[in-house]
Amino acid sequence: MLLSMQVAVSSAQETGNRRFTGTSTEAARSQVKSPRGTVSGTGEPVQAAAGKVASHEAIDIASARPLNTDTGGKGTPTPKAAEAESDGPGIIGPVESDAAGGGERDQAGQESDSYSRFVDNVNGATADELVRYALDHNGELGAARQMIAEATGRLHQAELKPNPMLESSYQKSVTSSDNSITIGAELPLELSGRRPARVTVAERELDLRKAQAADFERKLAADVRTKYAAAIVAARNLKLSEDGLKIERDSYRLVEARVQLGKTAPLERNTMLVEVNRIRAMRLDYLAKSELAILDIKKAIGTPPDTRVRIREDFPAQAQPPAQQEAIRQALISRPDLVAARAAEALAHAQVEQVRVEGKVDASIFANYQRMNLGFSQRGFDSQGALVPVEGVFHMATFGVRLSLPVRNKNQGAIEAAVAAAEGARQTRLFGETAVRNEVAAAYARFERSRQAVDLYRDGVLHQAEQNLDVVRQTYLLGQKTLIDYAAEMRRYVDIETGFTDILKEYLESVVDIQRAMGTAAVH
Repeated sequence: MLLSMQVAVSSAQETGNRRFTGTSTEAARSQVKSPRGTVSGTGEPVQAAAGKVASHEAIDIASARPLNTDTGGKGTPTPKAAEAESDGPGIIGPVESDAAGGGERDQAGQESDSYSRFVDNVNGATADELVRYALDHNGELGAARQMIAEATGRLHQAELKPNPMLESSYQKSVTSSDNSITIGAELPLELSGRRPARVTVAERELDLRKAQAADFERKLAADVRTKYAAAIVAARNLKLSEDGLKIERDSYRLVEARVQLGKTAPLERNTMLVEVNRIRAMRLDYLAKSELAILDIKKAIGTPPDTRVRIREDFPAQAQPPAQQEAIRQALISRPDLVAARAAEALAHAQVEQVRVEGKVDASIFANYQRMNLGFSQRGFDSQGALVPVEGVFHMATFGVRLSLPVRNKNQGAIEAAVAAAEGARQTRLFGETAVRNEVAAAYARFERSRQAVDLYRDGVLHQAEQNLDVVRQTYLLGQKTLIDYAAEMRRYVDIETGFTDILKEYLESVVDIQRAMGTAAVH
């Protein structure tokens, strides 16, 4: 058997130029040879793969119908499948975890079908689908969006004019019947542009919160895409190790039979047993990495750990980002963190203007009405000559303007602090622009080197290593090579394949780095 994780090659031009498409083991090598017959892309015998039925059911929320009905081979959905609740493509939950009790299953079966627990190339979630799910369900992003609502409320408050003040008082003499009633009203004028300055500050804060939420989306999307790439790579290595383990098990059975017949020395059997156990240990390592990668995805997109998430190997064709200078130009214009830095600088300048305005003269107008009832202990004669107490009722109206004179406190300290904050915001923005240029340059350097490494591996390593393994296998079957030679070549080939997977991960992460640097990782 030729164990391989080739990259599918498609013709880009009639001249024979080839482009890297990054297909998985299943797509790149749908059939491989094994001592037990033809094996499907999942590494199982064709008969077993054809008869295998999915262990659960994904539900399409939009149409409320099963995507894959688990019939158990009898035409009736299983209870576990019927109870599964889907939250999106490739996201089904909650379901019973596969990790619990894994050691109690049949060892050979468990070590040959773990890949399907993580990857479903039909109903699994793509990177874009995971990003959309994260943008809808990530709690930290939801909190950042609430800050937009908070800033919107402050803007509405800043636009309101001050309320008039109404004052009423009553005075009563404790030794006489004298009393006084006063009713007054006052209206602040907010001179010197206080209200427009306050509204401008609230508007700049709203712009800042929107940009910060957009930047959180950018970082979250890039993080999800990076974790998706890590999960795909871990699953590919898991698939590679399971395919290799299947080959080594078959070879071990063959050698065991030859030893029983006395045609092969026990040393070869022991050597093959060591190789089998080595690949089993390697598989467990990749299984753990796959499980952790999926858990990282669940954490990032905001789904509980008991929810089953399966992904699809949806590698894009060879990416061709825009020219580096164009990418820098786009990033400087529209990258959310730079937009946020500019908004923070504008907010700081608006706050400087606000504290300056608040240090100027302000005024309010007021009006009072007073009714006084006063009298004396003496008596006097009225117009008719009758003796009456000396008292009277008086009505007075007062109008005026109350000024706030900034003679001593002109907000000097607040202005100084606001100016310093504005200068700090300006320097932060300038540094951010320089950092963006460096990030874009670094992302493009990483992308170019990783693409060159992928091309070199694809054209100069994988095919030749496959041919070498095939030659060694044929010479071993002809008796010209020992099983130890074949096992050593197999190990070398597996190392080459896993090395290629690591380079492929580097390439995928470099593409995400460019998207992160340009601010285009999120999808809407």
